[in-house]
Amino acid sequence: MRILHTMLRVGDLERSIAFYTEVMGMRLMRRKDYPDGEFTLAFLGYQDESEATALELTHNWGVTHYEMGNAYGHLALEVDDVYAAVDAIRARGGKIIREAGAMNAGSTIIAFVEDPDGYHIELLAAKVGV
Repeated sequence: MRILHTMLRVGDLERSIAFYTEVMGMRLMRRKDYPDGEFTLAFLGYQDESEATALELTHNWGVTHYEMGNAYGHLALEVDDVYAAVDAIRARGGKIIREAGAMNAGSTIIAFVEDPDGYHIELLAAKVGV
């Protein structure tokens, strides 16, 4: 077994695709409209779905906003250099909500970014020798 994808509901699919491709560096792998259900699915990622987990963006037609709720935490992305990733994301217009630095009560370097719908994305330093 393996995890195939994680799904986020988004209010503006074009804005979210632009964020994840242009700011976060993912690529749009596939997209499909479901007129009978009035929704569109878009799958994005860094590698082919056969090799890695994808991010599914679901846009329910006519819905422009979702309440975040209190159960959602964050997506986590491993990066080679958190400081450099934060600088690159900021330069491409991304919103940094926690600057790069050591995590609370630990030494792992992390940072947080917020997507256009308010979802948090954690950037984690790649672990060496794991």
